[in-house]
Amino acid sequence: MKAVVFSCSTGGGHNSCARYIEDEFRRNNIEADYVNYLSLVGEKQAKRAENLYLKSVSGNGKIFKNVYKLGELYNKTILKSPVYFFNCLNKKRVLNFIKENGYDLVICTHLFPALAMTKIKKKYYIPLINVATDYECIPFWNETRPDDFIIPSELLIDSFVKKKVNKDVLVPLGIPVSTTFKTKSNELDLPADKPKVLITSGSMGFGKMKDIINLILKEVPDIYLIVVCGNNKELYNSLKNIKNKNLILVGFTDNMKEYMQKSDIIITKPGGLTTSEVATMHKPLIHMMPIPGVENYNAKFYSDNKMSLCANNENEIVEDIKLLLTDKELAKELAANQKKIINENSAADLVKYITKKYK
Repeated sequence: MKAVVFSCSTGGGHNSCARYIEDEFRRNNIEADYVNYLSLVGEKQAKRAENLYLKSVSGNGKIFKNVYKLGELYNKTILKSPVYFFNCLNKKRVLNFIKENGYDLVICTHLFPALAMTKIKKKYYIPLINVATDYECIPFWNETRPDDFIIPSELLIDSFVKKKVNKDVLVPLGIPVSTTFKTKSNELDLPADKPKVLITSGSMGFGKMKDIINLILKEVPDIYLIVVCGNNKELYNSLKNIKNKNLILVGFTDNMKEYMQKSDIIITKPGGLTTSEVATMHKPLIHMMPIPGVENYNAKFYSDNKMSLCANNENEIVEDIKLLLTDKELAKELAANQKKIINENSAADLVKYITKKYK
């Protein structure tokens, strides 16, 4: 078996998920390659797609919200979407790439390559596995025709079926998270005399972070606040001017796992992958101001199942931190529900499932 794992650089979650799957295959001595689908469609198209995404989530995410709502409305019609036809244009490039590299299994952690593969499969069969990286069926997933569709939880089966996804292909193994998140690390020298609260806004650095951080430092002085800025250099440079001994500032890091492990509370925007990483560690979790669209669904799934608290503004973030610091039973309940509902062996279980079915 030789697998290709397609992602799409419109946010870090899809890419990280694809990397986790690739690593898990290799850990089991199976050939697998992570590939950015946009690299196959041409540099200009790739840049255009990435820039469009970044602009859509800038500010308070109004553009992204409107696009997402439009997609949901279009999805209710019987017409094929423009997104489907756009990706069908790339079928020859994708098929040639698959043939040239001898892949006999395709896994997609993003909608775009899954749509291209759906068109390819009409004339050239190759097993296709979709992997949802959010706790909701996003618009146009129903236009794909995978052999298997990996979804985050059995609690979401009805939701995906309502969005016109074939129930027979749904496999609720969880959003794939690396098995390394279960192993302890000890590379970081972090202080231990006060509780540590980790706040991250994801790879894009979305949100009014500086205001949030200043308010937390002012209202909750008896903690260390670890702030991971990701790729947002502008945010990092602006936060460097804050003079507070309780602030631990981090730019881009490839050791997010240990920062999570050593934190007592984690605050993050409700991206599907980051949220799943936290849940596999069973940590008290606060979701903050989601990008309008699918992240609202992610936050709702977690809060409805008592796996996180959801804060809609800066003041609610502060109140939730204070609540989790004082109400230890609530903190334990959130972690316990994560352990019950979220599969902490998701990536490993996915590879086991694939090797058993497609060997």
